[in-house]
Amino acid sequence: MRFFSAACITALSASNLVSAGSWFGGGDVSVKDAEPVPGDSPLQFCDSDHSKDIMEIQNVDLLPNPPQSGAELVIHATGTVYEPIEEGATVQLVVKYGLIRLVNQQVSLCEQIENVDLKCPVEKGVLSITKTVEIPKEVPPGTYNVFADVYNADGKPITCLQATVTFGMGKKTTQSIESTGDL
Repeated sequence: MRFFSAACITALSASNLVSAGSWFGGGDVSVKDAEPVPGDSPLQFCDSDHSKDIMEIQNVDLLPNPPQSGAELVIHATGTVYEPIEEGATVQLVVKYGLIRLVNQQVSLCEQIENVDLKCPVEKGVLSITKTVEIPKEVPPGTYNVFADVYNADGKPITCLQATVTFGMGKKTTQSIESTGDL
């Protein structure tokens, strides 16, 4: 579903936010054992009651999984929206690098979903989206914990997602090894 993809893109491309500095203030994130989102991704539903969520995420697939710095990430998501998502909907986004909080900010969901060619209001119904994003090669290696709690304008919960993504050391090419040998 397109809305979920927007949340996924917001959460998984948080490394783009890291290089832009801290957007958000307050709050903490702790990724706990939780129910995985169906599909091939590191996403999990937050450890909370989802019976009142106005969106049900059926599937999220990432290619590659796990995401890799300097590579394209293809996100395919499907789900069902049970009530319209209105202007004024928000995402509380927290990103931590190890123990360091990089991002803690509330942003407009409606502004974010424009990245997946949607506009508020998002009408109820089944949605499916595929989106490709570029993960910057400058993402520092390490473990990132991402938490996205999403609410409609009236305060009703839309969904809550969390993920732990580890970026490894990039492979050195022969050219980069040779050039460092001249130092």
